[in-house]
Order: sequence, then structure tokens, then C-alpha cells
Amino acid sequence: MDDLRKRFGRLVMAHRKRAGYTQEQLAERAGVSIDTISKIEVGATGARFPMIEKIAVALGVDPAELFSPAIPSGALRRGPLLDLTTRLAGLSESELRWIRGVIEAALKKGA
Repeated sequence: MDDLRKRFGRLVMAHRKRAGYTQEQLAERAGVSIDTISKIEVGATGARFPMIEKIAVALGVDPAELFSPAIPSGALRRGPLLDLTTRLAGLSESELRWIRGVIEAALKKGA
């Protein structure tokens, strides 16, 4: 678990620096204490989902970007694609197959 906290903290720090924020600025934007941001960044403490969401919103990134360096910064920004994938995640396998068929038919029609 410590390793996950440290990786999460390093990604928070990387996004913070990329955005040009100090720990104080990020803390203010997220509505949390500087101490909280500092502890998260060094992996001394973890963060629950509400905190992760606050930090992600303050940094202008999708929360998933705080868990994987493999996602290009900004690739999962909130918007239509995120809304669609969230809705799709709740569908059954048979519903997903049907949707895939609809999408494939629509893409063939447009080609």
C-alpha cells in the first residue's frame, strides 16, 4: 500500500508542477490544507475518493490521471467521452455488444 501512496503522491506532484502551482496554490484550489497536499505528495498519507476528486478538479485532470503515468496529461479530461464511458461502464455485456454494433454501423455509414 505504501508503494501505491508514493506513486499517487509523485503523480499529484508532477501534475501540480506541470500546472505551475505551488503546494499552497493547489491546496487553496482544492480546498484542503497545505499539510494534506504535502503528506499526499510524499506518500505519508493516502487519499479517499472525495479528496482525489477535489485534487483532480483543482489540477484540471481526470482522477484516473493521478494513478497512471501512461495516460497523457489531459487525455481523459471531463467531457462527452468521459460521460459516455461512464454510462457504458454500467451496461451488461449483451448491451455493450449491441452498442458496439450500432457504433460500427454508424462508422461504416460515415466512411
